[in-house]
Amino acid sequence: MSSGLRRRLGLVGAGVAVLAASVLGVAGPASAHNYPVSSTPAENSTVTEQPGTVSLTTNDNLLSFGNGSAIEVSGPASDPRFYGDGCSRIVDATIETDAQLGQPGTYTVTWQVVSTDGHPVSGEYEFEWAPADGTELAGGSATAPTCATAEAEAPAAAGDGEDDSTTDAAATSSSSLADLLWIAGALAVVVLAVVVTLLVLRRRNPDAPSDAEAYESTAPKEPR
Repeated sequence: MSSGLRRRLGLVGAGVAVLAASVLGVAGPASAHNYPVSSTPAENSTVTEQPGTVSLTTNDNLLSFGNGSAIEVSGPASDPRFYGDGCSRIVDATIETDAQLGQPGTYTVTWQVVSTDGHPVSGEYEFEWAPADGTELAGGSATAPTCATAEAEAPAAAGDGEDDSTTDAAATSSSSLADLLWIAGALAVVVLAVVVTLLVLRRRNPDAPSDAEAYESTAPKEPR
């Protein structure tokens, strides 16, 4: 193999390494957990009007199945009660619930969602409730409310023989398989690019000896 061709192949190999690292680097974040990016009311903000809807938005779409996701509003800190009906909705990357607040003070929003990779993520944040004069206040409840829709669906869910852990495992497996297929496809593209590059280099230098010819020309000759 000539030194020029060897040098070009070295450059191709370096390019392959860079491409492979890029593929793996991009694939990593695809399986990362979701994290919050905004909320309503905003964290540590002061609210003077009934919010009506309390929500949390994450960086990626959320999975919605079983009882893996929930958002709960309680306060004030001095005498906490729970507000809303206990039901929550998933809209793309947002989880939300309807809630009217009670007495003024510090309120806490507790949430749990299921990330795109199938893993649950949870947390909480606080905001100040300072209602304007004349604002109608909700009474709240001493215990966390349970969504009536969830109660109605519970018997059907129990009768189908599939629990939340099974669903979670299936979602995680599906996500992992998708990541592996994506990585395999990307690596196949890299390999194809290398083959095309080698063919182009060979075509640009048609007079370059093949490996067998190069070896034959440099091998010691037997005396005749």
